[in-house]
Amino acid sequence: MNTPQQKIPFVDLAAQYRGIADEVRAAIEPVMANARFILGEEVRLFEQEFAAYCGAKHAVGVASGTDALYLTLCALGIGPGDEVITQANTFIATPLSISYTGARPVFVDCDPLTYQMDVKQIEAVITPQTKAIIPVHLYGQPADMDAILAIAKRNNLRVVEDACQAHGAEYRGRRVGAFGDAAAFSFYPGKNLGAYGDGGAITTDNEALAVKLRALREYGQAAKYHHDFKGFNSRLDTLQAAILRVKLKHLSDWTAARQIAAAAYAVALRAIGIEPPQQVGYGTHVWHLYIIQVAKRAKVQEQLSAAGISTGIHYPIPVHLQKAYADLGYQRGAFPVAEAAADRILSLPMFPELTQEQVRYVVENLKRCL
Repeated sequence: MNTPQQKIPFVDLAAQYRGIADEVRAAIEPVMANARFILGEEVRLFEQEFAAYCGAKHAVGVASGTDALYLTLCALGIGPGDEVITQANTFIATPLSISYTGARPVFVDCDPLTYQMDVKQIEAVITPQTKAIIPVHLYGQPADMDAILAIAKRNNLRVVEDACQAHGAEYRGRRVGAFGDAAAFSFYPGKNLGAYGDGGAITTDNEALAVKLRALREYGQAAKYHHDFKGFNSRLDTLQAAILRVKLKHLSDWTAARQIAAAAYAVALRAIGIEPPQQVGYGTHVWHLYIIQVAKRAKVQEQLSAAGISTGIHYPIPVHLQKAYADLGYQRGAFPVAEAAADRILSLPMFPELTQEQVRYVVENLKRCL
C-alpha cells in the first residue's frame, strides 16, 4: 500500500512563527512605539540574556555570524601576514572572516564519524605565523575543546569558537560559547535561534575584549564621534533583538524537540541499513542539521523531492576546493575525509515541529531510494 504523499519542508519557519506569533507581535510593538531602532534597550537586554544562556560574562550583538567571526579576529589583532587554522568542511563564512582581516586560512581535515575538526592534525600545520584556531561546532555538536585549548596553550594561540550552528550545544556539561577567547553565533533565520533577518553575536568572558568589540561594531567609537579604532557598521538591530528575546525563551524546548526527532530518525534509519549521525561522547548535539551519507545522492534527492520531501547538502564543495580559495594552492586529495563526505552527505528535514509521522514518511521514502 502506498503512503499518501506529504509535503515536508527542510525547515518550517512558518510553523514556528504560528506558535509564537502573539508573543512576537507584543515584543515588536514597544520598539515601534519608542522608535529606538538602533542599539535600543532590547539589544542590551538580549545581550545579557544570551550571555547568561551561554554561560559567558558578555555578549555583543552584531549584524551577522560572519561579522561576529570577523570582528572578533580584528579585536584579537589578527591581520596581514598571520595564519588562522580552521577545518576544510565548513561554510565559507568561516575562512572568509579570516581572509577579510588579511590573514591566511589554513585548513585541517575532519573526523570521519563526527565531521568535527581532526585535532590530531592541528599541530602539524602550526607555523611561526599562526595566531589562532577557529574550531567549528559543526551541524550542532561541539568540537573537542579540551584538546584544542591544550594545543592553543602550548603554542600561545587564540581560540575563537565558530558556534554559528550550535546554540545551546554542550561540551562536558557546559554550553558552547565560553571556552575560547570568544565565540561567534549566527541568528540567520534558519538557525536554531534565528532572527527574522540577519543577525549575530559574540560571547566572551574577557571584559576588555567585549569593550573593544562594542566599539568596533559601531565605527570604532567608545563615545559618539570619538573614534578610537577604525571600526565598522555592524549592529544587531533592536527589532531583531526583541524577536530573539522571545525565541530564546523557547530555545530549550525547541532543542528537546529536535533531539526527539533525531532519536526517531536514528531508530528508523538503522532499520533500513543507514547509519545515523555519530554523536560525540563528550557533548550534547542540538541537531541544527541532520546529516546522513548516501550513494547516488542526486538520484536520492530527486526521488525524495518527487515524494514532497525537501533536503539539503551541507556542503557539496569543501572550502579548500572552492574557486575563491584557489590562490591557497590546495589540490583535491589534500583533505580526503572532508572530500569523501562532501560527495555523499545529505541533510534531511530537521526542525522542532517535525513529527514522528513525518520522520517515518521521510525514512520510508528513503528506503525506496536504496
